[in-house]
Amino acid sequence: MTLHKDVMLDFARDARTGLDEAVFCAGKSAAHVAEILRQVDARNGRILLTRLRPDQFEALPQAHRENLDYDALSQTGYFSRPYPQSETKRVAVVAAGTSDVVVAKEAARTLAFYGEAPTEITDVGVAGLWRLLERIEEIRTMKVVIAIAGMDAALPTVVGGLISSPIIGVPTSVGYGVAEGGQTALNAMLASCSSGLTVTNIDNGYGAACAALRILRMSSPS
Repeated sequence: MTLHKDVMLDFARDARTGLDEAVFCAGKSAAHVAEILRQVDARNGRILLTRLRPDQFEALPQAHRENLDYDALSQTGYFSRPYPQSETKRVAVVAAGTSDVVVAKEAARTLAFYGEAPTEITDVGVAGLWRLLERIEEIRTMKVVIAIAGMDAALPTVVGGLISSPIIGVPTSVGYGVAEGGQTALNAMLASCSSGLTVTNIDNGYGAACAALRILRMSSPS
């Protein structure tokens, strides 16, 4: 099978958008992921892999695994040259509960791939509002806030009413019954009374991080 004909990477995306191409690995064979990494390596490039399952990672050639910074929780991988790392924390990734951590980690790892060092705050859902209030002054110092929640998804609305920074809400598929795999959380965020709340698709931590990066780059001095 000529795998190279199935893979057409967009090596010019960074020049157009400021963001490298990322590879969504769900549904791809390990052989296709390996071919992607081969092409990136041949150009001495770098790429972010998302939704890379542990079994896919283990099936990759050893040389690729050794060059891949893989995190099984978020199912993300960094291949080859990293971006320079910033010591300044400008983005908070705030998760309502530990069940939302997988999505939060995807957002945090995407930010880190691009050199941002996010502040990660977990288990501050509004069912125990005091937990959020204990961290709110720290959250207010951030340039951008990503708020992640499932179930009734109240966290982004509450945070949005307490801070002036841009806020990006990420609904997750966490919840029972009528939570409907995150549909209720998505609708709740879209119907939020917190003005200016931006909302991503369900479980899309990667997309939220990319939105935060675009905001940061527009607000930074050129």
